Amino acid sequence: MSDGQWSPSTGQIVVSGLTKQYRNVRAVDDLSFTIEPGRVTGFLGPNGAGKTTTLRMLLNLVTPTSGTATIGGRRYVDLTDPLRHVGAVLEASSAHRGRTGINHLRVICAAAGLPKRRADEVLAMVGLTPAAKRKFKGYSLGMKQRLGIAAAMLGDPGVLILDEPANGLDPEGIRWMRGFLKNLAQEGRTVLVSSHLLSEMQLLADDVVIIAAGQLVRQGPVDQVIGSIAQGVRVRVRTPQVEELTAALKAQSATVTAGEHGVLLVDGANAPTVGRVALAAGVELHELTTERPDLERVFLELTAGKAGIR
Repeated sequence: MSDGQWSPSTGQIVVSGLTKQYRNVRAVDDLSFTIEPGRVTGFLGPNGAGKTTTLRMLLNLVTPTSGTATIGGRRYVDLTDPLRHVGAVLEASSAHRGRTGINHLRVICAAAGLPKRRADEVLAMVGLTPAAKRKFKGYSLGMKQRLGIAAAMLGDPGVLILDEPANGLDPEGIRWMRGFLKNLAQEGRTVLVSSHLLSEMQLLADDVVIIAAGQLVRQGPVDQVIGSIAQGVRVRVRTPQVEELTAALKAQSATVTAGEHGVLLVDGANAPTVGRVALAAGVELHELTTERPDLERVFLELTAGKAGIR
């Protein structure tokens, strides 16, 4: 369904100086970032970092103490026909236990002035057509997640905001979710996804916004954020002659960190250099691997000591 209700120019999300104070707890602290259309942005942070509070302020479900959060230059509450502009799922879909999936969506269509056929279209979109006439009480958590996304897509919105959308999905469902969200972004839509599945975010997201203790820690394209940490590529080597190899590598100004079972982590020397040093020293190698930083490693380094609400 494409009725001209949205365009990339209306999909930019801007959070500026956003703060939320709950008595003695500052859940979000002067937070600012921008989310661009046509990209999937991962919204990451430890438990208690303020992610859900931020999303709720963006959707005007929580009133900020200060600051602003806008979509296409307007607050969510000021949008005309918001379902046609923004689709959101902040938890697994909630519906009357005795109502079927299709009827749940038809009720939303009726309330929003959307055509009844749209319920069938979005069910097909999320792969729930076979379960259309099953009652909600019989839905698995993964099916409820898909139903929630179907409801979010009813108005064919240009902006999609999802909080832990892969929760309850099996590996096939997670792969489906990845392809579904990437396709939406390729159409020019804005896709903002909060998740703890860092390995999946590395596959899914174009950009990431990382927060901790309610504050921005890092924002940018995934590759740039991963490449921004001080420790980049390092070499993992395993040998029964740990002391000999350590001494030989340090003589070449490499930094060596000892692990378990004869494993050494080497910074300041690439794999070919480590191999040559080992050969010259007469050291036997059982493993020689180049390790590159991933999103999980970067996330843990950036948020170390900052988990939890202050």
